This record gives sequence, C-alpha cells and structure tokens, in this order.
Amino acid sequence: MDFLRPASWEEALAAKAEHPTAVPIAGGTDVMVEINFDHRRPEYLLDLNRIGDLSEWEVGEKTVRLGASVPYTQIMENLRAELPGLALASHTVASPQIRNRGGVGGNLGTASPAGDAHPALLASGCEVEVESVRGRRMIPIDEFYVGVKRNAMEPDELIRSVHLPKADGPQQFSKVGTRNAMVIAVCAFGIALHPETRTVRTGIGSAAPTPVRAKEAEDFLAAALDEGGFWESGAPVPPSVAKQFAQLASGACNPIDDVRGSAKYRRHAVGIMARRTLGWTWESYRGNERSAQCA
Repeated sequence: MDFLRPASWEEALAAKAEHPTAVPIAGGTDVMVEINFDHRRPEYLLDLNRIGDLSEWEVGEKTVRLGASVPYTQIMENLRAELPGLALASHTVASPQIRNRGGVGGNLGTASPAGDAHPALLASGCEVEVESVRGRRMIPIDEFYVGVKRNAMEPDELIRSVHLPKADGPQQFSKVGTRNAMVIAVCAFGIALHPETRTVRTGIGSAAPTPVRAKEAEDFLAAALDEGGFWESGAPVPPSVAKQFAQLASGACNPIDDVRGSAKYRRHAVGIMARRTLGWTWESYRGNERSAQCA
C-alpha cells in the first residue's frame, strides 16, 4: 500500500487523476477501521490532512460552506445556530476523540446508510461540491446517494465542501442505537421546518439501502400546515396530523434484518422518531412565533 501525501488541493486532484483507485483519508475514522479489519486493502491511500482549506468553513448571508474535513466538534461548537440539525447529529457521532477527527466529507465519501450526518444533510437540502482536474461540479444531496455505500462521484473526483442553507426554522435529529455512545445507528431521523418556503424536509438513516427522504410524509405535513393556517397561527399540530406524518415516514423505509435490529423494529422506530421530532420542532417554532409577536 503506497501513501500519497499532497501538500495542496491541486496536488491532491492531480494524484487522484493519476491514481483513480486511491482512497482519500482525512479523519480516517471509517477507512482505518476497514483497513485494520482487512475489509479493504487499497493500492494507494491519499492523505488530505495537509490541505487546510478542507478544515475551514465560511458563513455567508444564506448558506454555510463547510469544508469536507471540518471536525464534528467544530460544527457543534461554532455552527449550532446556522446548522442546528447537523450540530445535533454531530453530538451522536461515536466518541469525543472521533468527533475531533471525523468530518462530513468522510460520511459522504463512505455513503453508508448508517452515517450520522446523512439525515441532517438530506433535511437541509444541501449541495456537495466535488472537483477533479476536469473541473468542479455541485451535486444536490438528493442525487448524491446512488446505492449501498455508493455515491454519484466519478473515480477521479474528491469532495471539497458541502454548501448548506442556513436554517430558517427549527431542525431536529434523533437516533436509535444499542447503547448511548460509540454505536452505529439502528435507525435515525432528521427533520427541518422551512417557514420561508412553507415546506418540510426529512432524512432517514439506516432504514433503507441508502439514506432517503420521506417525501410523501413531507408533502402531507406541508399541505396540512398550510391548509390549516398553522404557519400563521402557531397552533398545536393535531394528533391526527402527527400520527399520519409518522405513518408515512415509516412507510418510506425499506430496511433489512441484521444484528442491530429487525426491519419491523426499524420501521416502527422511524415512525416514533418522526412523531417526536415533529413535536419538538413545532414547539420550537411556536415559541419563536410567540416571542416575535411579543417583541
């Protein structure tokens, strides 16, 4: 196994073009586990740790540009207001040591349906910036996951950053695991309310071959909130609406039975998380509305 260590982004792209099978490594929290267990033995490892741009972020007027290697700890500490759903998801990643090393780019590159960042990324409606010596392109998150641990990137491309809309409403994340820390998700659910467009987005992890959205549940809830005047009134969401939203979210799953949980349990748990996270986000929205009215 050869170790490539570029000193700049341009050198990294050139190395990836020359060796398309080279496996990028930054945090290494996924790659090194696979190598240590002999699940993967790449011919080349492409070390990206000397490329400082990948560990930087930029908060714009409407979006956040998040470098692929920005550690989860930095997201939690510095971007909680702008990216609340991703910050909550970051809290659930493994241990403090891994949160200090791992970043969103690793989750996207691995494209495991159990990656903790995926539900929040789907719920936010972000874009993934990838680049090669041939040029740069932006991949909408809805088009990024193409199969089990497969993404839409070409062999010579690297992830440079993720562009996420700044939250315009409450966001939440929930995860079921076999214990409280250092655990792969049995299933996970993310939700984001977007009051400016009166839409709802969701993300489901570890309950289908790829991370997925519950689009039918989103459309139902957005219509119910709009037709009932809930965005304006801030009134409580009726239990019947929350129940139907949960059922539709559960129906969006296509899980498997494995050592962490059965398909039946995953569907049930996603429905429970959908109902609870809807309750949490709507209560937060109602609180913000009441505060605005009193101001």
